Amino acid sequence: MAATDPTLPGSTEEPAQPARRPSLLDALIPVGGLIVLLALSFYLYGADASQGPNQIALVFAAVLATLISFKNGRPWASIRAGAVEGVSSGLAAIFILLGVGALIGTWAMSGTILAMVYYGLQLLSPQYFYASAALICAVVATAIGSSWTVAGTIGIGLMGIAATMELSLAITAGAVISGAYFGDKTSPLSDTANLAVAAAGSEIFSHIKESLRISVPALVLALVFFALIGSPGDFDASAELTRIGDRHHITLWAFLPLLAVFVLAMLRTPPFLAIFAGALLGGVLAVVQSPDKVLEFADAPDIPQSLALLKGAWSALATGYQSSTGDPALDQLLSRGGMASMMVTVWLIMTALAFGAVVEQAGLLNRLVDPIIDKAKSVAGLVGVVIGTAIGANLLTSDQYIAIMLPGRMFRMEFKRRGLAPVLLSRVVGDSATVTSPLIPWNSCGAYMAAALGIPASNYLIYCFFNLLNPLISFLFSLIGIGIVRVNPEAGDQTGDKHSESTSLPNMEAPLGAKTGQP
Repeated sequence: MAATDPTLPGSTEEPAQPARRPSLLDALIPVGGLIVLLALSFYLYGADASQGPNQIALVFAAVLATLISFKNGRPWASIRAGAVEGVSSGLAAIFILLGVGALIGTWAMSGTILAMVYYGLQLLSPQYFYASAALICAVVATAIGSSWTVAGTIGIGLMGIAATMELSLAITAGAVISGAYFGDKTSPLSDTANLAVAAAGSEIFSHIKESLRISVPALVLALVFFALIGSPGDFDASAELTRIGDRHHITLWAFLPLLAVFVLAMLRTPPFLAIFAGALLGGVLAVVQSPDKVLEFADAPDIPQSLALLKGAWSALATGYQSSTGDPALDQLLSRGGMASMMVTVWLIMTALAFGAVVEQAGLLNRLVDPIIDKAKSVAGLVGVVIGTAIGANLLTSDQYIAIMLPGRMFRMEFKRRGLAPVLLSRVVGDSATVTSPLIPWNSCGAYMAAALGIPASNYLIYCFFNLLNPLISFLFSLIGIGIVRVNPEAGDQTGDKHSESTSLPNMEAPLGAKTGQP
Protein backbone atom coordinates (compact mmCIF):
# COMPACT_ATOMS: atom_id res chain seq x y z
CA MET A 1 0.00 0.00 0.00
CA ALA A 2 1.47 3.38 -0.97
CA ALA A 3 2.32 5.74 1.85
CA THR A 4 0.22 8.89 2.04
CA ASP A 5 2.05 12.20 1.71
CA PRO A 6 0.96 14.31 4.71
CA THR A 7 1.69 17.49 2.75
CA LEU A 8 -0.92 16.75 0.05
CA PRO A 9 -4.42 18.27 0.23
CA GLY A 10 -6.91 15.93 1.84
CA SER A 11 -4.26 13.89 3.62
CA THR A 12 -5.45 12.38 6.89
CA GLU A 13 -1.93 12.01 8.33
CA GLU A 14 -0.43 14.52 10.69
CA PRO A 15 2.70 16.29 9.35
CA ALA A 16 5.92 15.39 11.11
CA GLN A 17 6.61 17.47 14.17
CA PRO A 18 9.72 19.68 13.98
CA ALA A 19 12.66 18.56 16.07
CA ARG A 20 12.92 20.11 19.52
CA ARG A 21 15.81 22.41 20.35
CA PRO A 22 18.39 20.49 22.39
CA SER A 23 18.79 21.40 26.04
CA LEU A 24 22.12 22.46 27.49
CA LEU A 25 22.42 19.02 29.09
CA ASP A 26 21.75 17.42 25.71
CA ALA A 27 24.65 19.37 24.21
CA LEU A 28 27.00 18.59 27.09
CA ILE A 29 26.50 14.81 27.15
CA PRO A 30 28.19 13.85 23.84
CA VAL A 31 30.74 16.66 24.12
CA GLY A 32 31.68 15.71 27.68
CA GLY A 33 31.64 12.03 26.76
CA LEU A 34 34.05 12.60 23.89
CA ILE A 35 36.42 14.65 26.05
CA VAL A 36 36.48 11.98 28.77
CA LEU A 37 36.96 9.13 26.31
CA LEU A 38 39.74 10.89 24.39
CA ALA A 39 41.53 11.75 27.63
CA LEU A 40 41.21 8.13 28.79
CA SER A 41 42.41 6.91 25.39
CA PHE A 42 45.51 9.11 25.59
CA TYR A 43 46.16 8.00 29.19
CA LEU A 44 45.91 4.30 28.33
CA TYR A 45 47.57 4.27 24.90
CA GLY A 46 49.74 7.40 24.72
CA ALA A 47 50.96 8.18 21.21
CA ASP A 48 49.21 5.04 19.91
CA ALA A 49 45.78 6.44 20.79
CA SER A 50 45.15 7.45 17.16
CA GLN A 51 45.79 3.90 15.97
CA GLY A 52 42.28 2.81 16.92
CA PRO A 53 41.25 3.85 20.45
CA ASN A 54 40.41 7.44 19.38
CA GLN A 55 38.26 6.07 16.57
CA ILE A 56 36.26 3.98 19.05
CA ALA A 57 35.81 7.08 21.26
CA LEU A 58 34.47 9.07 18.29
CA VAL A 59 32.04 6.31 17.30
CA PHE A 60 30.73 6.05 20.87
CA ALA A 61 30.31 9.84 21.12
CA ALA A 62 28.53 9.83 17.73
CA VAL A 63 26.13 7.20 19.07
CA LEU A 64 25.41 9.42 22.11
CA ALA A 65 24.75 12.42 19.83
CA THR A 66 22.52 10.27 17.63
CA LEU A 67 20.43 9.07 20.59
CA ILE A 68 20.01 12.66 21.83
CA SER A 69 19.04 13.82 18.34
CA PHE A 70 16.54 10.97 18.08
CA LYS A 71 15.13 11.84 21.51
CA ASN A 72 14.54 15.42 20.35
CA GLY A 73 12.39 14.29 17.46
CA ARG A 74 14.76 13.91 14.55
CA PRO A 75 13.89 10.86 12.43
CA TRP A 76 16.49 8.16 12.09
CA ALA A 77 16.54 8.59 8.29
CA SER A 78 17.53 12.25 8.71
CA ILE A 79 20.29 11.40 11.19
CA ARG A 80 21.63 8.64 8.96
CA ALA A 81 21.56 10.90 5.89
CA GLY A 82 23.45 13.58 7.80
CA ALA A 83 26.14 11.14 8.90
CA VAL A 84 26.51 9.76 5.37
CA GLU A 85 26.73 13.28 3.95
CA GLY A 86 29.35 14.19 6.56
CA VAL A 87 31.54 11.22 5.66
CA SER A 88 30.97 11.83 1.94
CA SER A 89 32.22 15.41 2.30
CA GLY A 90 35.62 14.01 3.30
CA LEU A 91 36.02 11.54 0.43
CA ALA A 92 38.18 13.91 -1.62
CA ALA A 93 40.42 14.51 1.40
CA ILE A 94 40.68 10.74 1.88
CA PHE A 95 41.72 10.24 -1.74
CA ILE A 96 44.31 13.01 -1.40
CA LEU A 97 45.66 11.25 1.68
CA LEU A 98 45.89 7.97 -0.24
CA GLY A 99 47.63 9.82 -3.06
CA VAL A 100 50.22 11.20 -0.64
CA GLY A 101 50.83 7.68 0.67
CA ALA A 102 51.46 6.46 -2.88
CA LEU A 103 53.68 9.47 -3.57
CA ILE A 104 55.85 8.82 -0.51
CA GLY A 105 56.33 5.20 -1.57
CA THR A 106 57.54 5.92 -5.11
CA TRP A 107 59.55 8.98 -4.09
CA ALA A 108 61.40 6.85 -1.54
CA MET A 109 62.17 4.30 -4.26
CA SER A 110 63.06 6.84 -6.98
CA GLY A 111 65.47 8.82 -4.80
CA THR A 112 63.38 12.03 -4.72
CA ILE A 113 63.22 12.07 -0.91
CA LEU A 114 66.92 11.21 -0.66
CA ALA A 115 67.81 13.98 -3.14
CA MET A 116 65.97 16.53 -1.00
CA VAL A 117 67.93 15.30 2.01
CA TYR A 118 71.24 15.23 0.12
CA TYR A 119 71.07 18.78 -1.21
CA GLY A 120 69.38 20.08 1.92
CA LEU A 121 72.32 18.90 4.04
CA GLN A 122 74.60 21.08 1.91
CA LEU A 123 72.43 24.18 2.13
CA LEU A 124 70.86 24.24 5.60
CA SER A 125 72.60 24.91 8.91
CA PRO A 126 71.36 23.23 12.13
CA GLN A 127 71.43 26.58 13.92
CA TYR A 128 68.87 28.11 11.58
CA PHE A 129 67.30 24.93 10.25
CA TYR A 130 63.92 25.27 12.00
CA ALA A 131 63.52 28.92 11.03
CA SER A 132 64.66 28.18 7.46
CA ALA A 133 62.20 25.29 7.20
CA ALA A 134 59.30 27.47 8.35
CA LEU A 135 60.25 30.28 5.96
CA ILE A 136 60.67 27.97 2.95
CA CYS A 137 57.28 26.38 3.58
CA ALA A 138 55.66 29.80 4.07
CA VAL A 139 56.93 31.10 0.72
CA VAL A 140 55.92 28.00 -1.24
CA ALA A 141 52.51 27.68 0.46
CA THR A 142 51.75 31.34 -0.26
CA ALA A 143 52.60 30.79 -3.93
CA ILE A 144 50.30 27.78 -4.34
CA GLY A 145 47.84 28.27 -1.45
CA SER A 146 48.17 24.68 -0.27
CA SER A 147 49.31 23.60 3.19
CA TRP A 148 48.68 19.92 2.44
CA THR A 149 50.81 19.90 -0.72
CA VAL A 150 53.70 21.65 1.02
CA ALA A 151 53.64 19.29 4.00
CA GLY A 152 53.31 16.22 1.78
CA THR A 153 56.25 17.15 -0.46
CA ILE A 154 58.78 19.66 0.89
CA GLY A 155 57.81 18.76 4.45
CA ILE A 156 58.79 15.13 3.93
CA GLY A 157 62.23 16.16 2.66
CA LEU A 158 62.75 18.55 5.58
CA MET A 159 61.83 15.78 8.03
CA GLY A 160 64.46 13.57 6.40
CA ILE A 161 67.11 16.30 6.67
CA ALA A 162 66.26 16.83 10.35
CA ALA A 163 66.59 13.10 11.04
CA THR A 164 70.00 13.01 9.35
CA MET A 165 71.17 16.06 11.32
CA GLU A 166 69.80 14.45 14.50
CA LEU A 167 67.51 17.42 15.08
CA SER A 168 64.11 17.26 16.74
CA LEU A 169 61.49 15.81 14.40
CA ALA A 170 58.70 17.30 16.52
CA ILE A 171 60.12 20.84 16.20
CA THR A 172 60.71 20.31 12.48
CA ALA A 173 57.10 19.25 12.02
CA GLY A 174 56.02 22.35 13.93
CA ALA A 175 58.14 24.53 11.63
CA VAL A 176 56.75 22.88 8.48
CA ILE A 177 53.16 23.29 9.65
CA SER A 178 53.74 26.88 10.80
CA GLY A 179 55.05 27.90 7.40
CA ALA A 180 52.50 25.87 5.48
CA TYR A 181 49.56 27.43 7.32
CA PHE A 182 50.89 30.96 6.88
CA GLY A 183 50.49 30.44 3.14
CA ASP A 184 47.19 28.62 3.57
CA LYS A 185 45.80 31.58 5.51
CA THR A 186 47.16 34.46 3.41
CA SER A 187 47.14 33.20 -0.18
CA PRO A 188 44.24 34.24 -2.46
CA LEU A 189 44.54 30.75 -3.99
CA SER A 190 43.72 29.04 -0.69
CA ASP A 191 40.31 27.39 -0.44
CA THR A 192 40.15 28.04 3.31
CA ALA A 193 40.61 31.78 2.72
CA ASN A 194 37.93 31.79 0.04
CA LEU A 195 35.64 29.68 2.21
CA ALA A 196 35.97 32.12 5.14
CA VAL A 197 35.17 34.97 2.75
CA ALA A 198 32.07 33.18 1.44
CA ALA A 199 30.82 32.27 4.90
CA ALA A 200 31.22 35.80 6.28
CA GLY A 201 30.14 37.68 3.13
CA SER A 202 33.41 39.53 2.71
CA GLU A 203 35.80 40.01 -0.26
CA ILE A 204 38.97 38.01 -0.87
CA PHE A 205 41.57 40.76 -1.27
CA SER A 206 40.23 42.75 1.68
CA HIS A 207 40.36 39.51 3.64
CA ILE A 208 43.98 38.84 2.63
CA LYS A 209 44.98 42.39 3.59
CA GLU A 210 43.40 42.04 7.04
CA SER A 211 44.79 38.52 7.49
CA LEU A 212 48.32 39.78 6.90
CA ARG A 213 47.81 42.19 9.81
CA ILE A 214 47.73 39.17 12.13
CA SER A 215 49.75 36.63 10.17
CA VAL A 216 52.92 38.68 9.61
CA PRO A 217 53.54 39.41 13.33
CA ALA A 218 52.71 35.78 14.16
CA LEU A 219 55.17 34.46 11.54
CA VAL A 220 57.93 36.86 12.62
CA LEU A 221 57.55 35.78 16.25
CA ALA A 222 57.47 32.13 15.18
CA LEU A 223 60.69 32.55 13.18
CA VAL A 224 62.35 34.18 16.21
CA PHE A 225 61.31 31.25 18.41
CA PHE A 226 62.54 28.72 15.86
CA ALA A 227 65.86 30.57 15.55
CA LEU A 228 66.30 30.62 19.33
CA ILE A 229 65.79 26.86 19.70
CA GLY A 230 68.09 25.95 16.80
CA SER A 231 71.12 23.80 17.58
CA PRO A 232 74.23 25.97 17.98
CA GLY A 233 77.32 25.28 15.91
CA ASP A 234 77.87 23.90 12.44
CA PHE A 235 77.02 20.46 11.19
CA ASP A 236 79.67 18.58 9.25
CA ALA A 237 77.62 16.88 6.58
CA SER A 238 80.57 15.32 4.72
CA ALA A 239 80.23 11.90 6.35
CA GLU A 240 76.49 11.79 5.73
CA LEU A 241 76.90 12.95 2.13
CA THR A 242 79.55 10.29 1.50
CA ARG A 243 77.37 7.62 3.06
CA ILE A 244 74.42 8.58 0.84
CA GLY A 245 76.57 8.92 -2.29
CA ASP A 246 78.15 5.49 -1.80
CA ARG A 247 74.77 3.76 -1.84
CA HIS A 248 72.71 5.94 -4.19
CA HIS A 249 73.35 7.86 -7.39
CA ILE A 250 71.92 11.32 -6.66
CA THR A 251 71.04 13.56 -9.61
CA LEU A 252 68.88 16.63 -10.13
CA TRP A 253 66.54 14.45 -12.20
CA ALA A 254 65.22 13.18 -8.89
CA PHE A 255 63.43 16.52 -8.41
CA LEU A 256 61.32 16.00 -11.55
CA PRO A 257 58.31 14.53 -9.66
CA LEU A 258 58.45 17.38 -7.13
CA LEU A 259 58.58 19.97 -9.90
CA ALA A 260 55.68 18.30 -11.69
CA VAL A 261 53.46 18.47 -8.59
CA PHE A 262 54.12 22.18 -8.13
CA VAL A 263 53.58 22.97 -11.80
CA LEU A 264 50.26 21.13 -11.70
CA ALA A 265 49.38 23.01 -8.53
CA MET A 266 50.03 26.35 -10.20
CA LEU A 267 47.85 25.21 -13.12
CA ARG A 268 45.02 24.61 -10.64
CA THR A 269 44.85 20.87 -11.28
CA PRO A 270 42.48 18.96 -8.97
CA PRO A 271 44.50 17.86 -5.93
CA PHE A 272 44.28 14.09 -6.14
CA LEU A 273 45.18 14.11 -9.84
CA ALA A 274 48.24 16.30 -9.28
CA ILE A 275 49.53 14.31 -6.31
CA PHE A 276 48.87 10.92 -7.91
CA ALA A 277 50.56 12.13 -11.12
CA GLY A 278 53.61 12.95 -8.98
CA ALA A 279 53.44 9.47 -7.47
CA LEU A 280 53.25 7.81 -10.90
CA LEU A 281 56.13 9.94 -12.19
CA GLY A 282 58.16 8.84 -9.18
CA GLY A 283 57.54 5.22 -10.13
CA VAL A 284 58.55 5.86 -13.74
CA LEU A 285 61.69 7.69 -12.62
CA ALA A 286 62.66 4.75 -10.40
CA VAL A 287 62.22 2.30 -13.29
CA VAL A 288 64.30 4.45 -15.66
CA GLN A 289 67.08 5.48 -13.27
CA SER A 290 67.30 2.58 -10.82
CA PRO A 291 65.87 -0.56 -12.43
CA ASP A 292 68.09 -2.82 -10.31
CA LYS A 293 66.64 -1.30 -7.14
CA VAL A 294 63.10 -1.78 -8.42
CA LEU A 295 63.78 -5.40 -9.42
CA GLU A 296 65.30 -6.16 -6.04
CA PHE A 297 62.27 -4.68 -4.29
CA ALA A 298 59.85 -6.60 -6.57
CA ASP A 299 61.58 -9.90 -5.69
CA ALA A 300 60.00 -11.66 -8.67
CA PRO A 301 62.75 -13.59 -10.53
CA ASP A 302 60.26 -15.98 -12.16
CA ILE A 303 58.47 -13.37 -14.30
CA PRO A 304 59.71 -11.28 -17.24
CA GLN A 305 61.80 -8.27 -16.28
CA SER A 306 59.26 -5.77 -17.65
CA LEU A 307 56.53 -7.23 -15.44
CA ALA A 308 58.89 -7.33 -12.46
CA LEU A 309 59.58 -3.62 -12.92
CA LEU A 310 55.85 -2.97 -13.08
CA LYS A 311 55.32 -5.03 -9.93
CA GLY A 312 58.01 -3.07 -8.05
CA ALA A 313 56.49 0.32 -8.91
CA TRP A 314 52.98 -0.99 -8.26
CA SER A 315 53.98 -2.32 -4.85
CA ALA A 316 55.56 0.99 -3.88
CA LEU A 317 52.28 2.74 -4.72
CA ALA A 318 50.19 0.23 -2.80
CA THR A 319 52.18 -0.85 0.26
CA GLY A 320 55.21 1.44 0.24
CA TYR A 321 58.91 0.95 -0.39
CA GLN A 322 61.20 -1.15 1.79
CA SER A 323 64.84 -0.11 1.55
CA SER A 324 67.59 -2.72 1.96
CA THR A 325 70.85 -0.82 1.64
CA GLY A 326 72.32 -2.32 4.79
CA ASP A 327 72.59 1.14 6.38
CA PRO A 328 70.04 1.18 9.24
CA ALA A 329 69.64 4.98 9.21
CA LEU A 330 69.05 5.17 5.45
CA ASP A 331 66.76 2.15 5.47
CA GLN A 332 64.65 3.73 8.19
CA LEU A 333 64.44 6.97 6.22
CA LEU A 334 63.44 5.28 2.96
CA SER A 335 61.21 2.43 4.16
CA ARG A 336 57.87 4.17 4.07
CA GLY A 337 54.79 5.15 2.14
CA GLY A 338 52.12 3.34 0.20
CA MET A 339 48.36 3.81 0.23
CA ALA A 340 48.09 1.06 2.84
CA SER A 341 50.05 3.17 5.33
CA MET A 342 47.23 5.73 5.37
CA MET A 343 44.36 3.38 6.22
CA VAL A 344 44.38 4.03 9.97
CA THR A 345 44.26 7.76 9.26
CA VAL A 346 41.38 7.21 6.83
CA TRP A 347 39.58 5.32 9.61
CA LEU A 348 40.12 8.25 11.96
CA ILE A 349 38.84 10.81 9.43
CA MET A 350 35.70 8.81 8.64
CA THR A 351 34.69 8.36 12.29
CA ALA A 352 35.49 12.00 13.08
CA LEU A 353 33.42 13.30 10.16
CA ALA A 354 30.48 11.10 11.11
CA PHE A 355 30.55 12.46 14.67
CA GLY A 356 30.88 16.05 13.46
CA ALA A 357 27.96 15.68 11.04
CA VAL A 358 25.63 14.38 13.75
CA VAL A 359 26.70 17.11 16.19
CA GLU A 360 26.10 19.83 13.60
CA GLN A 361 22.77 18.46 12.46
CA ALA A 362 21.54 18.11 16.04
CA GLY A 363 22.35 21.80 16.72
CA LEU A 364 24.48 20.92 19.76
CA LEU A 365 27.27 23.42 19.06
CA ASN A 366 24.79 26.27 18.55
CA ARG A 367 23.14 25.36 21.84
CA LEU A 368 26.44 25.73 23.66
CA VAL A 369 27.37 29.02 22.00
CA ASP A 370 24.09 30.98 22.00
CA PRO A 371 24.14 31.88 25.74
CA ILE A 372 27.73 33.09 25.42
CA ILE A 373 26.90 35.44 22.53
CA ASP A 374 24.33 37.23 24.69
CA LYS A 375 27.01 37.97 27.29
CA ALA A 376 29.62 39.22 24.79
CA LYS A 377 28.85 42.95 24.91
CA SER A 378 32.20 44.33 23.64
CA VAL A 379 33.85 43.81 20.26
CA ALA A 380 36.73 41.99 21.93
CA GLY A 381 34.24 39.75 23.71
CA LEU A 382 32.50 38.93 20.44
CA VAL A 383 35.83 38.21 18.73
CA GLY A 384 36.74 35.96 21.64
CA VAL A 385 33.48 34.03 21.24
CA VAL A 386 34.10 33.57 17.51
CA ILE A 387 37.61 32.28 18.21
CA GLY A 388 36.36 29.93 20.90
CA THR A 389 33.54 28.68 18.68
CA ALA A 390 35.90 28.02 15.76
CA ILE A 391 38.36 26.10 17.94
CA GLY A 392 35.48 24.22 19.55
CA ALA A 393 34.11 23.33 16.12
CA ASN A 394 37.53 21.97 15.13
CA LEU A 395 37.54 19.89 18.29
CA LEU A 396 33.98 18.62 18.03
CA THR A 397 33.27 18.34 14.31
CA SER A 398 36.81 17.23 13.41
CA ASP A 399 36.53 19.01 10.09
CA GLN A 400 38.20 22.28 9.12
CA TYR A 401 35.54 23.21 6.55
CA ILE A 402 32.75 22.89 9.11
CA ALA A 403 34.84 24.86 11.64
CA ILE A 404 35.12 27.70 9.10
CA MET A 405 31.53 27.61 7.87
CA LEU A 406 29.74 27.34 11.23
CA PRO A 407 31.10 30.53 12.87
CA GLY A 408 30.80 32.41 9.58
CA ARG A 409 27.12 31.55 9.35
CA MET A 410 26.37 31.80 13.08
CA PHE A 411 27.90 35.24 13.66
CA ARG A 412 27.30 36.94 10.31
CA MET A 413 24.08 38.68 11.34
CA GLU A 414 25.44 39.55 14.80
CA PHE A 415 28.43 41.33 13.25
CA LYS A 416 26.09 43.17 10.88
CA ARG A 417 23.81 44.17 13.76
CA ARG A 418 26.78 45.67 15.62
CA GLY A 419 28.05 47.56 12.57
CA LEU A 420 31.16 45.39 12.15
CA ALA A 421 32.38 44.70 8.63
CA PRO A 422 32.16 41.12 7.31
CA VAL A 423 35.90 41.19 6.60
CA LEU A 424 36.54 41.32 10.36
CA LEU A 425 34.52 38.12 10.80
CA SER A 426 36.23 36.31 7.92
CA ARG A 427 39.65 37.33 9.27
CA VAL A 428 38.89 36.14 12.80
CA VAL A 429 37.57 32.84 11.46
CA GLY A 430 40.82 32.38 9.53
CA ASP A 431 42.81 33.35 12.63
CA SER A 432 41.21 30.53 14.57
CA ALA A 433 39.48 27.81 12.55
CA THR A 434 42.07 27.52 9.77
CA VAL A 435 45.23 27.51 11.86
CA THR A 436 44.14 25.33 14.80
CA SER A 437 42.86 22.39 12.73
CA PRO A 438 46.28 20.66 12.38
CA LEU A 439 46.80 20.83 16.15
CA ILE A 440 43.95 18.41 16.90
CA PRO A 441 44.87 14.73 16.43
CA TRP A 442 41.37 13.59 15.42
CA ASN A 443 40.72 16.54 13.09
CA SER A 444 41.20 15.60 9.45
CA CYS A 445 44.01 18.17 9.13
CA GLY A 446 45.78 16.93 12.26
CA ALA A 447 45.42 13.34 11.07
CA TYR A 448 46.84 14.26 7.66
CA MET A 449 49.82 16.16 9.02
CA ALA A 450 50.66 13.37 11.47
CA ALA A 451 50.47 10.76 8.71
CA ALA A 452 52.43 12.80 6.13
CA LEU A 453 55.20 13.93 8.51
CA GLY A 454 55.33 10.78 10.63
CA ILE A 455 54.93 12.61 13.95
CA PRO A 456 51.82 12.42 16.21
CA ALA A 457 49.98 15.72 16.53
CA SER A 458 50.27 15.50 20.31
CA ASN A 459 54.07 15.68 19.88
CA TYR A 460 54.35 18.56 17.43
CA LEU A 461 51.49 20.84 18.46
CA ILE A 462 53.45 22.82 21.09
CA TYR A 463 55.99 23.73 18.38
CA CYS A 464 53.45 25.06 15.87
CA PHE A 465 54.23 28.59 17.02
CA PHE A 466 52.50 30.35 14.14
CA ASN A 467 49.31 28.38 14.65
CA LEU A 468 49.29 28.97 18.41
CA LEU A 469 50.09 32.68 18.16
CA ASN A 470 47.43 33.53 15.55
CA PRO A 471 44.30 33.35 17.72
CA LEU A 472 46.14 34.98 20.64
CA ILE A 473 47.30 37.95 18.55
CA SER A 474 43.87 38.24 16.94
CA PHE A 475 42.16 38.52 20.32
CA LEU A 476 44.84 40.86 21.71
CA PHE A 477 44.49 43.22 18.73
CA SER A 478 40.72 43.31 19.17
CA LEU A 479 41.19 44.02 22.87
CA ILE A 480 43.31 47.12 22.18
CA GLY A 481 41.26 48.17 19.15
CA ILE A 482 43.63 47.31 16.30
CA GLY A 483 42.08 46.06 13.06
CA ILE A 484 38.44 46.62 14.07
CA VAL A 485 36.86 47.21 10.67
CA ARG A 486 33.40 48.77 10.77
CA VAL A 487 30.77 49.26 8.11
CA ASN A 488 30.57 52.74 6.61
CA PRO A 489 26.88 53.67 6.99
CA GLU A 490 27.00 56.06 4.01
CA ALA A 491 28.79 53.73 1.62
CA GLY A 492 26.94 50.63 2.72
CA ASP A 493 28.72 47.38 3.37
CA GLN A 494 31.91 48.04 1.45
CA THR A 495 33.19 44.53 2.07
CA GLY A 496 30.63 42.94 -0.13
CA ASP A 497 27.30 42.13 1.43
CA LYS A 498 26.17 41.23 -2.05
CA HIS A 499 26.97 37.64 -1.16
CA SER A 500 24.09 35.34 -0.50
CA GLU A 501 23.30 34.57 3.11
CA SER A 502 23.09 30.95 2.14
CA THR A 503 26.47 29.32 1.70
CA SER A 504 27.22 25.68 1.18
CA LEU A 505 30.37 23.67 1.64
CA PRO A 506 32.66 23.85 -1.38
CA ASN A 507 33.42 21.03 -3.73
CA MET A 508 36.13 18.91 -2.16
CA GLU A 509 37.67 18.45 -5.58
CA ALA A 510 38.63 22.12 -5.73
CA PRO A 511 41.88 22.87 -7.56
CA LEU A 512 45.09 21.91 -5.83
CA GLY A 513 46.20 25.51 -5.69
CA ALA A 514 43.26 26.01 -3.36
CA LYS A 515 44.93 24.07 -0.61
CA THR A 516 44.87 20.39 -1.45
CA GLY A 517 43.28 19.49 1.26
CA GLN A 518 40.70 19.02 2.99
CA PRO A 519 40.52 19.45 3.92
